[in-house]
Amino acid sequence: MNLFEYTYDLVRQIPPGKVSTYGAVAEALGDPIAARSVGRMMNQNPDPDTMPCYKIVHSDGRLGGFGGGISDKIRRLRNDGIHVHNGKLVDFEDRLYDDFETTYPLRTLRAEQISLSKKVRLVDESQEIDTIAGIDVAYPDSEFEDACGACAIFDYRTKQLIDTHLVYAKTDFPFISTYFSYRELPIVERLMNHVTVKPSVLLLDGNGILHPYRCGFASHAGLRFCIPTIGVAKTLLYGTVKEELVTINDEPRGYALSLKGTKPVFVSPGHRMSLPRSRTIVQTISHLKNPEPLRVAHRCAKEGLLEHRELVA
Repeated sequence: MNLFEYTYDLVRQIPPGKVSTYGAVAEALGDPIAARSVGRMMNQNPDPDTMPCYKIVHSDGRLGGFGGGISDKIRRLRNDGIHVHNGKLVDFEDRLYDDFETTYPLRTLRAEQISLSKKVRLVDESQEIDTIAGIDVAYPDSEFEDACGACAIFDYRTKQLIDTHLVYAKTDFPFISTYFSYRELPIVERLMNHVTVKPSVLLLDGNGILHPYRCGFASHAGLRFCIPTIGVAKTLLYGTVKEELVTINDEPRGYALSLKGTKPVFVSPGHRMSLPRSRTIVQTISHLKNPEPLRVAHRCAKEGLLEHRELVA
């Protein structure tokens, strides 16, 4: 589903003379964790004349931001009979609307994650690795422009680059913490349909089981493509680190690996991969902070995005 359009349709439900909040819209989507993402979607809104993003404010009545500037937000609110004093809405509680008609789509996706987590297998199904690939996606400033996904495939034994692939596509899902796979999987699927050599192992810029619901991006992708996967994240969003081991609720979920004194990356198995082997593979294919397939994929995605923007400009 296109979560941008779903969110915008929610905001269109707000009656004349009423406002709502970032949190209330997030609740209508199905998860309060999406409140910050709602703010970004309001900022990205391409047409405030047809989708009244200026009606979304903070839960204490403060105005919040607006792509057209605060003065324009105040003007639009005033035209709707809503007044502002000292940066806050007058009679805010009387103006508040949160009775959205919704199917709570994020609840559905969360239930899917929980169901998928039960299918994740943390076993090494094959000891032989011929090729290993890294996938990364570069995003433009505007969500309504094409993102660039890149896949870099390496020979695991020689550590030599075999091939790279690029795809371009708009995303229909914003960044929401713990729902990252729903943003990236459509682009990754395009890449996997283009590769000429199916890799033995796939590295992804995200988490595997190092996720509160045990089904991060790498786990979801492994199940989708029936391939051994490993998540390699640049930041730790969940878990506790002790002597390189990362745990959630005392269960080992990954490793904090630091190479040559660099800041650590956070490695976790995705699917069809054991915890110890995920560490060994990442250490084997790395000589800088990031594993080489991910480092090259990241560079290719950034360069591809710049070139594509110049061509369509």
